[in-house]
Amino acid sequence: MEEPKTSTFSHGLLWFGAGVSIAEILTGTLFAPLGFQKGLLAILLGHVIGCGLLFLAGLMGGRTGKSAMETVKMSFGQKGSWLFSGLNVSQLLGWTAVMIYSGAVAARSIAPFGGLPLWSVVIGALILLWILIGITNLGKINLVAMTALFLLTLVLSSVVFQQGVTSPEQTGLSFGAAVELSVAMPLSWLPLISDYTRKAKKPVAASAVSAITYFFTSSWMYLIGLGAALFTGEGDIATIMMKAGLGTIALLIIVFSTVTTTFLDVYSAGVSAESITKKFKEKPVAIVVCILGTVLSILVPITQFEHFLYLISSVFAPMIAIQLVDFFVLKRDHSQQTFHFLNLSVWLCGFLLYRFLLSQNTPIGITVPVMLLTALLHWLITKVLGGRIHV
Repeated sequence: MEEPKTSTFSHGLLWFGAGVSIAEILTGTLFAPLGFQKGLLAILLGHVIGCGLLFLAGLMGGRTGKSAMETVKMSFGQKGSWLFSGLNVSQLLGWTAVMIYSGAVAARSIAPFGGLPLWSVVIGALILLWILIGITNLGKINLVAMTALFLLTLVLSSVVFQQGVTSPEQTGLSFGAAVELSVAMPLSWLPLISDYTRKAKKPVAASAVSAITYFFTSSWMYLIGLGAALFTGEGDIATIMMKAGLGTIALLIIVFSTVTTTFLDVYSAGVSAESITKKFKEKPVAIVVCILGTVLSILVPITQFEHFLYLISSVFAPMIAIQLVDFFVLKRDHSQQTFHFLNLSVWLCGFLLYRFLLSQNTPIGITVPVMLLTALLHWLITKVLGGRIHV
């Protein structure tokens, strides 16, 4: 029996939940050295770039009915895609641990009983519940959860921005580096958005609503973090909420925002694993990733993750550049081949270029120049060689 298609509205709810995240608020606090105006500009510019790419990636899955890692096969071949599927499962496991740890630390600050292990287990158990309910059955639950989160984040925003004085601009973060940190968060979702748009009733609308919803929600979270650092002098959002006397409201924001975001990570880890071999099934793998992520969040303290964001971008920015050229420009599909070494070689060039540019100070970040150069190199080599380097 064919699986039911998902509505455009449900995609909006899903990506609102993805955007409301403690990790995004914490990343926003890193923009404080730029001051409010430059920080806001870097946030918006980075999200315009990242969410534009998010829309195109979602559209590929929506039009083909394929998951994110299945669309990767269209550029790199059946086994050539295994590299990206494996890396994607690894980064999603890493994100699961980061998100659960961040949520547990913040929850512990508000309700210290039981400590970090208890809150990690509570958040992990709620994510498991979301997995067992399933993506197509979450409609009403997501509506209630997202409505509550929307109201709670309005309260949080009013607490952060009720101050009238900003901190002066400082040194320590270049504008280009800030743009890159802003691009990196939506870019981290590129390898999984098609896992959801592939089931959409209206692929174009679902992809657009997903990207637009995430743009506004994620930018809002970054802005809360920036405002928290500038207006209150605090980098710990849990402390800010406690000082404001939010109590239970703060706890609900932290726990449910962590659950709704991390659910997408563990679910897509299952989808990516299944793209490697049908012996892996979505739900069992998602459950395993959730449990492993919970254990890692207890055993491995994760205090900084901006370098993790850069690593994700260096892998997936050149990958998506090649995919976009193949799908929208060259109209080529290599999914029946085993490896496409030409595209894999071009990706490696893009990856190395990104790692090199990390040490440079580019005014618009790294993602845009890397993707443009990778896309141009791919197009030129394909035109010259005719894409013949494959197995």
